Amino acid sequence: MIKILFVCHGNICRSPMAEFVMKDIVKKAGLEKQFLIASAATSTEEIGNGVHYGTRNKLRQFNISTAGKYAVQIRRDDYAKYDYLLGMDSANIRNMLRMLGGDPQKKICRLLDFSDRPRDIADPWYTGNFDLTYEDILEGCTALFSHIRRQYHL
Repeated sequence: MIKILFVCHGNICRSPMAEFVMKDIVKKAGLEKQFLIASAATSTEEIGNGVHYGTRNKLRQFNISTAGKYAVQIRRDDYAKYDYLLGMDSANIRNMLRMLGGDPQKKICRLLDFSDRPRDIADPWYTGNFDLTYEDILEGCTALFSHIRRQYHL
C-alpha cells in the first residue's frame, strides 16, 4: 500500500484539497485499494474544524466531497506511517522537519516538487484565490500520481 500525507498550516484549505483531489485521481484509475491518503496540519489553530468553505465549494464543482474531514495535526509517528509527506509550501516543510525530527529517508518535499515547475502553493486563506490553489494542487497531484505509477509500475 502506498501511503501519502498532505500537510499545510491549518489542514482546512490546501492539504484537504490535495487529499480529496488525489483520492479522486486514484479512484478514477481504479487503484483506491492500493493507497492510503490523508492530510494534516502543522499548527493547532484549526484542529477539529471542518474543511474551509472555499475548498468545499471549489471541489463541489468537480463532484468531490470532503464530508467527514476535520483538521488534525501531524504527529511524530506519521513519519514512519507514510511513504510521502508532502507540504504545500516551504514554511510547511520547515515545520514538518522540526516536528518530525528530520527526514533521514527523504520522504518530505513540497507537492509541486513533482511537477515541471517546482514551487510553493499559495495559501487561499490569505489570497482568497481557491481557483489558483486548485489548479496548482491538481498539477501537483497529477505529477505525483504519474511519479508513483512509474515507480511502482501501476
